Amino acid sequence: MSALLLCISLGISAQEVIWQKDIKSSTQDFLSKMTTTVDQQYLITGSSIQARSIGSGTVKQNNGYDFHLVKLNQQGEEVWEKYFSGKNHDFLSATVNTQEGGFLLAGTSYSGKGLDKKDESKGGSDFWLIRINEFGDELWQKTIGSAADEEARAVIQTTDLGFFVAGNVNFGSAQLADKGYGSKDVLVIRLDKSGKEISQLVLGGRGLDEVEKMIPTIDGGALLGIYSRSSAGGSKKSENYGEGDYYLVKLTKDNKVEWEKNFGGKGDDHLRTLAMTSTGYLIGGESRSDISGNKTVGIEEGTDLWLISVNTRGEEIWQKSYSFKNRDVLMGMSVLHASDDKSTKGILLGGYTQAEGRIEADDEKFWMLYLDQNGNEQWRKHVKGESSKREERLSDIKLNRDGSIILAGTSAEELGKENWKIVKLGDKQIDQLIEKQDIRIYPNPVSDYAYVEVGFDFKEVEIVMYDMGGRQLQSIKTKNKVTKLNTQPLIQGAYLVSVKTDSGKTASAKLIKK
Repeated sequence: MSALLLCISLGISAQEVIWQKDIKSSTQDFLSKMTTTVDQQYLITGSSIQARSIGSGTVKQNNGYDFHLVKLNQQGEEVWEKYFSGKNHDFLSATVNTQEGGFLLAGTSYSGKGLDKKDESKGGSDFWLIRINEFGDELWQKTIGSAADEEARAVIQTTDLGFFVAGNVNFGSAQLADKGYGSKDVLVIRLDKSGKEISQLVLGGRGLDEVEKMIPTIDGGALLGIYSRSSAGGSKKSENYGEGDYYLVKLTKDNKVEWEKNFGGKGDDHLRTLAMTSTGYLIGGESRSDISGNKTVGIEEGTDLWLISVNTRGEEIWQKSYSFKNRDVLMGMSVLHASDDKSTKGILLGGYTQAEGRIEADDEKFWMLYLDQNGNEQWRKHVKGESSKREERLSDIKLNRDGSIILAGTSAEELGKENWKIVKLGDKQIDQLIEKQDIRIYPNPVSDYAYVEVGFDFKEVEIVMYDMGGRQLQSIKTKNKVTKLNTQPLIQGAYLVSVKTDSGKTASAKLIKK
């Protein structure tokens, strides 16, 4: 495992490389998503061409890409690796961790029935959804589609434990033209927790509309971030300001449009990601527009980052622009909340920069940008590999509750051979902002499983559970910051959970069994 060299634009390094995991490949692998589990492990998901060995030869299992999943523990060690395969190309694009402890995978399938795929193709490409438990075992799967081409892009779980799945649909043929609005529309499907379809909604104007991101809202609905090249018409009420705009659509829990907003200048503005804040939402992406339309900040060079803060009704609070020179690509955003969740403390952005003409030293490298709650830049940093690869492209970034940062992307020696690269960093500047509790138990009250999170540093910790009579019920020694406890055998009532580290630090908290 190679160490990383860090380029810090502020001079003094505040980062520590905790670990790096390289998942090698001889083909062009796509890394789409990194999902943090309830117990602070990591599910890395994407698409790979899988090969299997028979005797001395290597034989492809099918004709294309498969869903590819690798679960890592808190130390970056592989817990398990899984593939889900159809007989043709299958691309995994979105994953959500479920409140029950597993995951729902959402991807695009060009496969009919066969291998791991249990349903026939509906025609063209379809949504392929697979629900798995925390060990990667399938619980159920569903193929959703029509004679049109559907492409899954995002999935979320809602407050009632059901799901929204969003993607793009192309009703290209003449006999399907009356089902859509433009050259490409957005398809949103509401499912219950068992995968039963409740409703479908098609969104779009008279041109091209592509969903890039979807996040859950606290009222049980969803917020869609759409890249729109559409004028008003169809379901779209708002006009574009330029070539391509940020298009926001807020859905109710019943999959109906509550409001929509357009943000853009005269050029091309490409929305990439969304996040929830204490005052509403953050919308981020790339802009080629100077001041025009309802864009009040200019650009420095090529494509700059454009961030907009809006309230819960989609009304603008502030907007800011940031530049790394050349073509800046925003891939992920994490918001640092106060411990009471009533205020936003900071915003962490992650992405990479592509060269346009003049090549800078930090092009094709992962970067991070940290902002305060009002979008004012605090610092920016580049993360480089031990040796400079031809291409290093960030796919996702997550800010953990303990102040550490996980970056996941691809690193290529040459085009067509993209390795997955996952880096965990400790950052002292962020660490100082995190409000830590010595011990935290969630959910609490609990039914089947509880998670114990230890706030202070340690090499090993012992977790002990007692009943209120002082009798010891469970004892676990672990190196993990977050540990899962089985509370199924407990009877209803109160219990005490105590932790003691190798350095002698102790803390305790009460656990309530429902």
